[in-house]
Amino acid sequence: MLEKVAWINLLYDFYGQLLTQRQKDFTELYYSQNLSLGEIAAEFTVTRQAVHDTLKRAEQLLSQYEEKLGLVSKFNLERDKLAHAVVLLDESGMAVMDERVCKARDIIREVLLLAENN
Repeated sequence: MLEKVAWINLLYDFYGQLLTQRQKDFTELYYSQNLSLGEIAAEFTVTRQAVHDTLKRAEQLLSQYEEKLGLVSKFNLERDKLAHAVVLLDESGMAVMDERVCKARDIIREVLLLAENN
């Protein structure tokens, strides 16, 4: 379940603005704030089934956007390549302590940190 929550949150980060306001509200409350279906239903004066249906539709849409656009896959691939580049720079840094190599490594680490925090 944790993997699904992380995946939906990642999809939401990329495509959430394409959802309706209700879909956004329910998705944020359920996946980010960990509210139950019942809690969300009570807050919006709807049934649990309505919340469930809205969440399922939002999940389907987010998945469809990813299938068509592939932004999350591209992001993950770029992040993995950057992480690999840092490893290579670390390994080469042991043999050559070139200031440019150290600066490049630091820049890549900053980019990776920014990606993790967003």
